[in-house]
Formats: sequence, C-alpha cells, structure tokens
Amino acid sequence: MIHVFLGTKAQYIKTAPLLRLLDARGVPYRLIDSGQHGALSVGLRDELGVREPDVVLGDGRDVTSIAQAVRWAATIALHLIDRRRLRAEVFGDRPGVCVVHGDTPSTLLSALLARRAKVRVAHLEAGLASGRLTHPFPEEAIRRIVMRLADVLFAPDATALENLAAMPWVRGEVVALPGNTVVEALHHELELRGDAEVADGPVVVTMHRVENLNRRERVDALAALVARIVDDRPVRFVLHGPTRQTLTRRGHLARLRARGVEFVDLAPHGEFVTMLAAAPFVITDGGSIQEECALIGVPTLLWRAATERADGVGANVVVSGYDDEVVEAFLDDPASFRRPPAATAATPSQTVLDHLTARWG
Repeated sequence: MIHVFLGTKAQYIKTAPLLRLLDARGVPYRLIDSGQHGALSVGLRDELGVREPDVVLGDGRDVTSIAQAVRWAATIALHLIDRRRLRAEVFGDRPGVCVVHGDTPSTLLSALLARRAKVRVAHLEAGLASGRLTHPFPEEAIRRIVMRLADVLFAPDATALENLAAMPWVRGEVVALPGNTVVEALHHELELRGDAEVADGPVVVTMHRVENLNRRERVDALAALVARIVDDRPVRFVLHGPTRQTLTRRGHLARLRARGVEFVDLAPHGEFVTMLAAAPFVITDGGSIQEECALIGVPTLLWRAATERADGVGANVVVSGYDDEVVEAFLDDPASFRRPPAATAATPSQTVLDHLTARWG
C-alpha cells in the first residue's frame, strides 16, 4: 500500500499532482491528514481535486500559535506509544511505503509514525539544506532527521543530489526527479504565457517564517518598508494566522491598515497564483512562494538572510539579507528583475509514482 501523509497547505499543493496521478491510474492509496492545517485543508482539497482523507488526525482546526502547535504535536506523538494501535488506526494495518513531503512539523511526525509502524518512508523534496543546523529553524533540523529516516529520497534538482551525496547520515535510495512537483502544481492553476505578465495588480507581501516572526527588528523593518511602498502603489498583505497575531501585537496591523494596506487571509491556491502573476513585485519569506515566483518570473524580494533554494536567485529573485542597500536597489527598479515565465513540461510526479509502484506496487 502507498500511504500519503500530509498536513499543510504547501504539502497539499505540491503533492496534489501525485495524488491526481494515483487516481488517474487507479492505484490504491491511503491519504492521511496530520491536521496541522485541519480547517484550511478542507476547501483546499476541493480546489486541488484531491479526495477526502482516509484518516484525519488533530481536532479539525488550523494550528496558528505555538501553544496550539505544542498541543497538536503532543496529541499526534501519543500514537507512537502503541505500535499495534498506530498500525491499525493510522495505517490501516497495511504495510508498504509512506510518502512525506518537505520540512514541516507534519513531515517529521509523519516520518516518525511511519517508521514506528514499520512502514517505509519516501521523502519528497529531499536534499534541501542550508548547512547550518539552526537556520532556518526548525526546518533544517527536521530535514536532517527525515532524510536520515527515509528509505527513498526524491531529489528535485542537481543541488539537492549534491547535498544528499555529501550527507553521511543519508542511507536511503536517492532518486533524481526532472524538477520539483511545484511545476506541475503551478501549471494546474495557471496557464503560463511565453511573454511577461501585465503587472496591473497590487504589490503582494507575505511573511510567516519563525525566523522572522520571532525577531522584532525584522517584523518592524518589514512593516516600515510596507508603509513606504503603500504611499506609491497599492499593497496586498496576505496573512497567515501567526503573522496576524504578531502584527496585531506590535500595533502594525492597525497602523498599516490606516495607511491603506489591504490585509487578506490565505487565499485559494489558484487565486493566490493569479495575485502573484499580476503583481508588479512580491515581498515574501516563503520557500514555496519563491519557487512559484521564479517560475512566473515576477520580481521578488526575499525577506530572509539567506535561502537554500536556488530558484530565481540571480534572475528575478533578490535575497534581501535585511540589507538596506540591497532593498533600496531592488525598489529603485523592480521591473528590471522581471523575467518571462518558465516553459517546462517536467512531470516529476510520474517519476515518483513509477518508482513507488515498481518497488511496492
């Protein structure tokens, strides 16, 4: 049996091409939802054409605070105590392989649960690495643990392959993919044109990473930057739950709204991709958003000290490093960073499914 264990919006988006392919080929699989984004994932599945899960963990609500995250993780971790019950209730007493994705708490918990149940682990988007255990936190630590646990590691590009080859703790089989599944996910939502998009929408801003939200100076600096930009052009700030709480606590939400910033909650993926394509430029700290912006070609200021992803860097993506000179150089002429949308017919999900069915089908 192939088990697919997901929990976050990004995991659903990037794994949806594989799930749709499983359905199209009539390959049986079990879909397990960790409940990390329990409420959000309900509508997301409808949008992405993904069926209902066989198992849903958690309480059906989105995890949006540290306290909620601790309670949710503890509840999921309790399944580790009784192996027999874990195998029956979560994995349906079906051996095989469990597909996990990325570097989130859901990734770590799903890999641990699978190994405890003696189900093999296949890691999608393996090989991402910063070289520093504490940066980004907790993503880098999660990556290392999951890559150590994985029996199969699907590497999306040459850099990931090189990283995996240099990791002595990686013992699983490494499989090269012809790209990241985000390519298929993006093409499912947006028909990319061969020329540049008309940038007639508002500037799009997002921020949600722990490395930013837990640093007051970084939050304050971004708020000040947004306040400057909105004086010249419309700004749409897309809010994750923790971001809303942080901006409200710091008083930025009310101040920026009074200046004319439009605040919106997380949007359906297709709607969000359309926002990105229509933006004159994007400011974000999201890795998946960086990948999508690189494919779309929209000018992007990455609100991070560094990134492990090569997507768009040196082309349409500028890593701010929180450096005022870098930020000013980007804002002086963001249009100069626009690139034509990427044209690719890569279908990494087919490679993943062919490999899984060859070994466990």
